[in-house]
Amino acid sequence: MTIEEKNEALSTAKAGLASQKAYERLAKLFDDGVYTEIDAFVKSNDGYAEVAAAHGTVDGLGVYAFAQNTDAAGGAMSKAQAAKIKKLYDLALKTGEPVVAMYDSAGGRLDEGTELLAAYGDILKYTNSLSGVVPQISVVLGKCCGTQALIAVCGDIVIMSEKAELTLDTGCRNASANENAEKGIAHIVAADDDEAIAKTRALVGVLPSNNLSTACVAYDSIDAAEQVNSGMTAVQAAFAAADEGSLIELQKEFGKTAKTAVATMNGTTVGIIALEGKVLDHKSCAKAARFIRFCDAFSMPVLTFINAEKFECIKGAAKLTSAYAEATAPKITVITGDAFGAVYIAAAGTGAAADYTLAWTGASVSALTPEAEAVIMLGDDFGGKLKGAKDIQTAKADAVREFKEQELTAMRAAENGYVDDIIDASLTRARIISAVDMLCNKRVSTLPKKHNNLYV
Repeated sequence: MTIEEKNEALSTAKAGLASQKAYERLAKLFDDGVYTEIDAFVKSNDGYAEVAAAHGTVDGLGVYAFAQNTDAAGGAMSKAQAAKIKKLYDLALKTGEPVVAMYDSAGGRLDEGTELLAAYGDILKYTNSLSGVVPQISVVLGKCCGTQALIAVCGDIVIMSEKAELTLDTGCRNASANENAEKGIAHIVAADDDEAIAKTRALVGVLPSNNLSTACVAYDSIDAAEQVNSGMTAVQAAFAAADEGSLIELQKEFGKTAKTAVATMNGTTVGIIALEGKVLDHKSCAKAARFIRFCDAFSMPVLTFINAEKFECIKGAAKLTSAYAEATAPKITVITGDAFGAVYIAAAGTGAAADYTLAWTGASVSALTPEAEAVIMLGDDFGGKLKGAKDIQTAKADAVREFKEQELTAMRAAENGYVDDIIDASLTRARIISAVDMLCNKRVSTLPKKHNNLYV
């Protein structure tokens, strides 16, 4: 048999093992559609392999990926599929390269009985062992229900196409991409498979390959998205400061008073958080806390922009405070407007919350709300300002505003050591880049323990 005949025979043999759609999805993920298949001929007893596994490059970076497909026995989980996925995870662990998991499955091979339970358990074990070692991106392109949904959600980032379904309910109820986005489960919703895979490629290109990769990489002449100015909100300033075209927002529909995104800043991969709103709600705190832990796992500098007064509930405040305090990655905070009381302590306080804190010239920092502090600090003088006023509420608001402008300034906070420097808004990007460079080699020795127990 000639080499050509052997290759043709091999291609024919592989054709029945996994669906063409799975191979097409892998080809769209990897550079030039080129990849090396893993366990190409492993199959279930009925002759099908419900998953295709491979290694290739994305923007020149090594990546492992598998793709399920309903065209091959419904893409159902089996012992054979689990063994192939476990091998892929093991290789990713050895080489320190990201894993992309593409889900499209009718469920599990029930004819395998309790062996199927062991298969699910093994994959969950490997997924959690890899967590914090290499980035794991779950891409849901079809049905992903029951236990497989639990595996998918254990990934660092979940991307769903609009037609996809994701839920623990085996009947796939309340499983749409939009519902999962509103619950904070889906980080990104894409219009179709092609967009979902394109967004996956973009994420792989910006994230560190593993927890030992350096996050600090300096480049020259990278342009910002746009010039930051004092008229911007905290969110607008945060997004504008990133390198042009690099920012990828996560969990856009969940926790609206906190915005989270990965981006690059002068070529360095960073995590961006914008806390903006009179009250930071519980969902926003949970969203920001999880994102901080993700960034910290891969030593990505955490850049926080703040304009907020207080927390909605103590549980959310504790969760966010714990995440900032435990993180050992570089932490840089910019106060663009207000940072009062617990909000300042949780996200801007130098030491536990931030390594370096900047404030815009018009920012305000206070231990309490301006109204409470004005009443306490001014005492009888505050009451005196209201005597004889025709409109008490207006007079009260004017008195608080005057106190805030005179006493709760960024300069007063800087004089007391609570802000490292005061800057014009236009200098935000340049000063952040300098701070990231300063903290690039940050080292923190932690106490010997498994983990803290404050992430409630």
